[in-house]
Amino acid sequence: MTATLRLSSDWLGLAILTLGGAIFLSVLRPDFLSSYNIFVLLDAIALSTMIALGQLAVIALGQTNLSLGSIGGLVGVAFAGAMQAGGVAPWLAVLLGLALGLACGLINGLLTARAGISAFVITLATLAAYKGVNLGLTQAQPLYDIPAVVKAVGTASISGPVPVLLIPAAIAVVFVWCLFDRIPLGRQILAVGANQHAARLAGISVSRAVIATHALSGLLAGAAGMMAVARLQVGQPTIGDDWLIPSFTAPVIGGAILSGGYVSVAGAVWGVALVVLITQALVLFQVDPYYVQFLLGLLILAAVGVNRFRSKRQTKAV
Repeated sequence: MTATLRLSSDWLGLAILTLGGAIFLSVLRPDFLSSYNIFVLLDAIALSTMIALGQLAVIALGQTNLSLGSIGGLVGVAFAGAMQAGGVAPWLAVLLGLALGLACGLINGLLTARAGISAFVITLATLAAYKGVNLGLTQAQPLYDIPAVVKAVGTASISGPVPVLLIPAAIAVVFVWCLFDRIPLGRQILAVGANQHAARLAGISVSRAVIATHALSGLLAGAAGMMAVARLQVGQPTIGDDWLIPSFTAPVIGGAILSGGYVSVAGAVWGVALVVLITQALVLFQVDPYYVQFLLGLLILAAVGVNRFRSKRQTKAV
């Protein structure tokens, strides 16, 4: 029951496959290594990593957050609206956006923990609720008056083709890894995911674990929503609508067990890189982008099959 950055089968194979695929693409299409293409690739990885971590946190508990995209979309338009309509400074709008994402996650966690209803049902309901608030606030109209500094963050680079948006993604990766691998609360969340009854007998507060996990998921979803606004240069009400499948794909490919108790942060990151690489390859070879969803579905099925096989093998070993 650990989230690890050790050399393990969860991510070493993914790393080799991703790097091998990148080399293969660079040979077939030299323009793959262009500065612009690398920037776009890393920019997509930054946002997708934040989305994947938001779902991974809840998967560690053996639950799901179907409202992740709706939280991201609501925070995105609230972030843009605060700056456009309220004249709020960008740095303050970021803090308010994080607070809103955290609050949405807390609502999910409190309802799940106190009502005793499945997180699937709770987050399905809040998915619709948060989306409804989003559309009600914006009247389904984009918010275009985004401050120049926010737009600059979405297009700026640290050095060369390395985008600035990699910074919040890297911070999130380190934080989530530390949580599950170094901090007692994270170990307790994994314990609850592995065996809720045993965790309760060990004195672990299941309610606290559920609330904390969903709060973290909401916080990360909110951060992703604001990153999306910076990337798109507009507060688009549709932000987050297509996050659900990708949010599960990377963690599952990276070795996370959907029943809870085990996640791999490094595996999720490499899973994100692989998915983004496949998407980029389809674009470079002018393949119909609709096939991306088909490939993601196949990847999820394959990853679930591998996880199932690994779980059976570990059970037999015990």
